[in-house]
Amino acid sequence: MTMTIPSETPPASRTNARPSRRLGRQLALQMLFQHEFQDQNPSWHEKFWANQSAAPEVQAFTSSIVQGVIKNQAEIDRIIRQFAVDWSLERMPVVDRNVLRCSIYELLWEPDIPAMVTINEAVELAKRFADDEARRFVNGLLDHVLRDEPRLANKRNRIQPKIPMQEFSDSTPTS
Repeated sequence: MTMTIPSETPPASRTNARPSRRLGRQLALQMLFQHEFQDQNPSWHEKFWANQSAAPEVQAFTSSIVQGVIKNQAEIDRIIRQFAVDWSLERMPVVDRNVLRCSIYELLWEPDIPAMVTINEAVELAKRFADDEARRFVNGLLDHVLRDEPRLANKRNRIQPKIPMQEFSDSTPTS
């Protein structure tokens, strides 16, 4: 039995922004979703890739995320539990839980990916595969992790603060 993320959305290959990484993140989410249900079936990986038309760089990025999440899952789940106020990991929807796992992996173990890119992509995945509540939950939890996780100090320091528009406006009237 092959399980896929339930959704009435178009295939990931039709997304526009950074298609290879965005597609890689979506495929990683789908693989982690299936991993939760089919880990005892060793051939599901091959079947999964047989049904995809992803370029080699997309497959490599996807595999890096999936392997990184699985390898570091105990630490990632500890972080989710720490920051998910009033939520148990086991009761979270599978999609939400795996969006968070992918994103926390990227935040902590992919130093070249900016934190805001990771969070924005996580919100997009939640929008695409979950509901508005999930989108807000994922955004809030990842923002909290970014703000308070000591290992993310370098990524926090690279975030450009937003400059209010009035600082650029000239208050003198023009004639």
